[in-house]
Amino acid sequence: MATDYKIRVQNVTKEYDLFKTQSEKLRSFFAINRKPVPHFWSLMGISLEVKAGETLGLIGVNGSGKSTLSNIISGIIPQTTGVVDVKGDTSIIAIGAGLRGNLTGQENIRLKALMQGLTNEEIDGLMDDIVSFADIGDFLYQPVKSYSSGMKSRLGFSIAVHVNPDILIIDEALSVGDDTFYQKCLDKITEFKEEGKTIIFVSHSLKQVELMCDQVAWIHYGTLHEIGDTTKVVGDYRDFVKWFKGQSKKDKRKFQRSMKQNQKDFDIDQYQASVVEERKTADPTEKNVEAKVKKDFYGSVISEKMSAGSRILTVLTLALFVFFCWTNVSGHSIRQVISEPSSLVHPTDHIDTTGSLK
Repeated sequence: MATDYKIRVQNVTKEYDLFKTQSEKLRSFFAINRKPVPHFWSLMGISLEVKAGETLGLIGVNGSGKSTLSNIISGIIPQTTGVVDVKGDTSIIAIGAGLRGNLTGQENIRLKALMQGLTNEEIDGLMDDIVSFADIGDFLYQPVKSYSSGMKSRLGFSIAVHVNPDILIIDEALSVGDDTFYQKCLDKITEFKEEGKTIIFVSHSLKQVELMCDQVAWIHYGTLHEIGDTTKVVGDYRDFVKWFKGQSKKDKRKFQRSMKQNQKDFDIDQYQASVVEERKTADPTEKNVEAKVKKDFYGSVISEKMSAGSRILTVLTLALFVFFCWTNVSGHSIRQVISEPSSLVHPTDHIDTTGSLK
């Protein structure tokens, strides 16, 4: 891949464990589940690049992984494998994303701006512009949990575009709200494009995508089905939607079940092996391909489960904690317990004249 990119996503996957109970989830964290937990792969090896100043549209049916990909790029959730290289600060706009329900709109403005690295003085300077753009009236001083989806979108969009991010990620934020606010958003996005900012635009509105995007990526049930010129990709996607709508209900369900089953059956080891073979074919002289691919897959990923070393350390820490608690309750000194372990089951039962337990 080229190096003149603003966002680079390579071999990115995202796995979710389909837990039935909270206890299963806890056992999985400690890697002590006796039965295998079913998996679902929301993303199955996505690779793409977005150049500086480019607007990339993400399209696809519900559940295809568009929002998952945008959340990974913005840093909200981690990928399971792969490289995500983002050159600059991101700001994501989604309905209610990052807004705290118990805080007022004004408090959320300050919190989100502080999280973006702004100082209180800078936030004070932007506050009037953010409030004016959101235009939610006295609801600014009410808890966000009382807002409609439209008001949440207004507030979230207003905050995101005024903290001046390098990369703007818009996830269905224009699907709610009235025409007046919609036009304000379009004008602001156009202004960002003219300033050379990089934008990722997730939407089901193909007209909006055609209007704003330079390139489009069609995410299809966890895979990158097609990426390229907006007119071409949107046209192909429209053909697919037309084909799908022409199927019978039975055939629609069959197709959807088949796609979802593919996401459950995805084999990460097999995919990794295929990437190794591709690189060997592309450059037969390259050495240590397997090790390099493994590093690309897992080198920048934080494991969501305990490693063997962490489990051992946790068990030892717990054992020491129990030992010290038991020793304290028994009334014996640590030295005495170490020299005579049986004293733990024979606690002291009286106090001498000095006040010490015997």
